[in-house]
Amino acid sequence: MSVRKTAAAKVATKPGLAPAPAKRTNAKKAATTTPAKSAPSTVQNVSAAVERLAAEIDRALAEGRTDVLTLDAIQALMAAACRSYSTQVEASGNFPPLAARSRVTSTDVMVTASGLLKAANLAVFELGMWQSWTGR
Repeated sequence: MSVRKTAAAKVATKPGLAPAPAKRTNAKKAATTTPAKSAPSTVQNVSAAVERLAAEIDRALAEGRTDVLTLDAIQALMAAACRSYSTQVEASGNFPPLAARSRVTSTDVMVTASGLLKAANLAVFELGMWQSWTGR
């Protein structure tokens, strides 16, 4: 078996990575139903709230307060940020997840990336294989 097929088989056996079986739907109902879009004011309100929260977290960290968020809050924010970022990339193409003048250090990125890979039960090799297959 080739290295690529071995890696693909390994990735496919990871929990949560196997494709979900197709669900039966009423084709007529599906054709007439359109997905709900968020109202622009809702998007602006949520975005403004997130920017305020990010500023508050940055301020607390600058003051040396590392306990500004509970572990549950960090996990909830990380999950929401990951899902939001991946959804935006799928919808509109690649863009950097961090601003050019971000205060995030390379160590911050490495610690976070390592934690995300471990949480998803993925290895760096699998990330490299996925990147080579998708061009991302």
